[in-house]
This record gives sequence, C-alpha cells and structure tokens, in this order.
Amino acid sequence: MNKKLAYEHLYLHSNGVGTEEFAIYQVEDFLKKGDKRIFSPYTHSSYQIIWFTKGDGTHYIDGNAYHFMPDTLFCLSPGQIHWFEEKDEIEGTILDFCPGFLAEETSSENIFLKYNIFNSFDSSPRFRICEQCIHNLSPIIKAMHSELNMPQEFAHIEYLKNLIKLFLIEVQRLGKRSDGIQLQISNVANTTFVRFRQLLEQNYKQIHTVKDYASLLNISLRTLNNYVQESGHTTPLRMINARILLEAKRLLQYSSMKVKEIAYELGFEDVSYFVKFFKRQAGMLPLEFREYNID
Repeated sequence: MNKKLAYEHLYLHSNGVGTEEFAIYQVEDFLKKGDKRIFSPYTHSSYQIIWFTKGDGTHYIDGNAYHFMPDTLFCLSPGQIHWFEEKDEIEGTILDFCPGFLAEETSSENIFLKYNIFNSFDSSPRFRICEQCIHNLSPIIKAMHSELNMPQEFAHIEYLKNLIKLFLIEVQRLGKRSDGIQLQISNVANTTFVRFRQLLEQNYKQIHTVKDYASLLNISLRTLNNYVQESGHTTPLRMINARILLEAKRLLQYSSMKVKEIAYELGFEDVSYFVKFFKRQAGMLPLEFREYNID
C-alpha cells in the first residue's frame, strides 16, 4: 500500500530573524500568528536547538514523548521528525542553522559538539540547564540577535558560527542530559564512543557490521565493544541496529516507499532479510508497523 506523507518539511525562517543559513525565532510568535505548523509532525534539513522558557507540555520526537518545562533544552539533528503538544502558554527560543555551521572537523572537541550533543538515536535529545548555564547562555542569544542585525559586517557568518559553537560548549559543560549519560572528552573510551557515533551516522546505510566500524577506527573488535559498553551502557551491534531501525520506522511511517525500496535504501540486498531484521527489532512486520501507525 502507499501511505500519504504524514509530515511537512518545514522552512521557518520567515517567522524569525535571520537567513536560510541561520535564524532565531520564538515559539510564542507562532501562537500569536495562529501558525500551527509546529504542532503537527515536521522535519527540517537544518539543526535546531529549542529552549523552552515558560510553560510545560510534551515534545514528540521520532515516536518518543518528552516532557518539557521551563529551562528544558532540545538539540535536534537534520531529518528528525518532531512536533509540540499544542498549548497556549508556552514560550521559548528556537535556533535554526544549516549543517555548514557544524563542519566536519577532526578535532575531538568538534566531534563531541556534533555527535554527542546532536545525537538522534541512542541518547536523549533533552537537556535540563542549570542556573549557571542559563546565566552563560542568555548573553550568547543576545549576541546572536545583535549580529543578525549586522549582516554586512566583516566575517558575519564566521561570527555566528563561533557563537553557536560557544553555545554548544556551554551545553556540553553544564547541560544535564535527561538519560543521565554525561560523556567526558578527557576519557579515551568516551571519545572513541563518540567517534563511533560519527562513523555510524555517516555510514549506517552501507556498513552494518561491528567489525567494519572497528576497522575504520583502527581498534580491535574487543576494544570497541568495551569502550561502547563503558560509555553508552550498550553494545556496538545494538547501536547499529537501533540506527537502522530508526530510519526504517521513519520511512515506513512518513513516506510512501514500498518495503522493497526501504530495504534497498538501507543497504539490504535481500528484502526477506530486512523483513526478518525489522520483525526481530520491532516485534512486528514492516507493513504491520505501517498500518499500526496510520492515523
């Protein structure tokens, strides 16, 4: 069967201040304008940081429900499908920036900012930020607003990139992830774990074995297993399967692609093997999952 697309690819820059590369907008502005797009499933090709400052409710992300309250922060990657519970008394700031703002760099610091804070499949996207973190982040938001009003200034985009990086550094230092996992860059196991996340995000459609990822990291299979279990309390194979399963669920629920097409898209040469994989991981067949999730 073909399923009608159930989400919108949203470009929100007209609602805020900025350009297609970077924009800031307020959740309450959507409410004032009667714009309800963020209250239905949507995705984006940009990164988003959503900082709720007033009210409480539920934020649905890739099929999971996360409660938010004042000073809850969400970090979302391109391609994630999410929406908010519609409420009148919520306020917050949304930072929206293109992938080029987080360039692929080899330093551990940059990899941490991109693949630890923004991580769509094996850890919570929700952070609670403390009073000190709020004190440090608020001036950065103010500086972003100021810089966006000066697009002709020297190194305008680079300045904004550095502000985003500074914002993420503060979150990495002081933000408390709701699942309790706090990785440290000084820990070799943690750093290798995040590099594994990076490789997995880049290659999950082509590479499905732990052995191949260990080879890319130039470490033994046993070392990779130990590092992942120490850092993420899981195994590399479970992470690989979780990332593939997440994408399969997205495509089944939010696209009209046939099961065969999804299998090939995710690197399965044998469709029957993909069906068995999905049943083993999700507890139901792909078409059963699609039927179950039709509104």
